[in-house]
Amino acid sequence: MITSGNHVWQHSRLLPVLEHETRIIRPANFPSGNPGRGWTVQRAANGKSVAVLNLIGRAFMGSYDCPFQAADRILAEIAKEADVVLVDMHAEATAEKVAMGWHLAGRVAGVVGSHTHVQTADERVLPGGTAYLTDAGMCGPTDSVIGMRREEVLRRFITQMPVRFEVAKGPLILQGAFLDIDDTTGRATGIRRLQEVHEQC
Repeated sequence: MITSGNHVWQHSRLLPVLEHETRIIRPANFPSGNPGRGWTVQRAANGKSVAVLNLIGRAFMGSYDCPFQAADRILAEIAKEADVVLVDMHAEATAEKVAMGWHLAGRVAGVVGSHTHVQTADERVLPGGTAYLTDAGMCGPTDSVIGMRREEVLRRFITQMPVRFEVAKGPLILQGAFLDIDDTTGRATGIRRLQEVHEQC
């Protein structure tokens, strides 16, 4: 499944895809009526049903519906159809992501944050079997500023003038996390960060 975040509306050609492709989701706590869906349930290779829930934070991000209340509502809806639940918390503030981890501790298999493009080193399994990581990091060029060419980003910071950003070139980093999940309980037993550098393809 593929989750998204605050840039999901950036390319209008994606809107029909969000309506028809159930494996691609957008934050569930966007205002009602927006295209797409905020969670999906898919069948894993072992036959278990896996739900992925996408949420977006509000601190420094925008005026969205409460992600905590949205999570509670959706978990109640999917309780009978999902053996395993994973949550992508797309947020700027680390405190908001940590809070979501504790809010869902013992109720989902994992809460992994996204958005900052910088991988954190705080992976752990919370009480009740919820794997947690504040930010999974990014998949993109290493010699960059969160994926963008350094020159343009520095010019923007130094001059405060509008600058068009471009994706940087060079070696690529693949970041993320592996979650170990007990398929009899639907709870996590471990979490490991992934970080590999590759020459550009």
